[in-house]
Amino acid sequence: MNSRKKKRLGRGYGSGKGGHTVGRGAKGDKARGKVPLTFAGTKMKKSWLKRLPLQRGKGRLKPSKRKPVIINLKYLNLFTKTESVNLKSLIKKGIVDGQEAKKFGIKILGEGELNVGLKVELACSKGAKLKIEKAGGQVVISPKKK
Repeated sequence: MNSRKKKRLGRGYGSGKGGHTVGRGAKGDKARGKVPLTFAGTKMKKSWLKRLPLQRGKGRLKPSKRKPVIINLKYLNLFTKTESVNLKSLIKKGIVDGQEAKKFGIKILGEGELNVGLKVELACSKGAKLKIEKAGGQVVISPKKK
């Protein structure tokens, strides 16, 4: 397989991208070095970064939207045949944390086997839905609130 080496800017003529401005254009900040992420065209007092709320720690640059709490089918074997599986019943059994489940929702995935036919009132994956129906249960998904 033929492949060329990457051109290394400003490392002499033998690098394939050497001499004078080495692909950076003429003058200016971008020709001389990296422009910091905090730079917004003027001094810091006018910066958008200064106007953001202060957040500490590693996760400050991650998006705040979280995915639903995931529960596998194998954990639903704690329920008896007559019980229905919903948010309240999962919190009561201690399978999920109440605050997190209410905030982000719950989704049931199809890992493991289900031995009990249950009435499930939560969002399910296709595989989980098939396994629930195979065990003699049913999936009743309430319409999403707007």
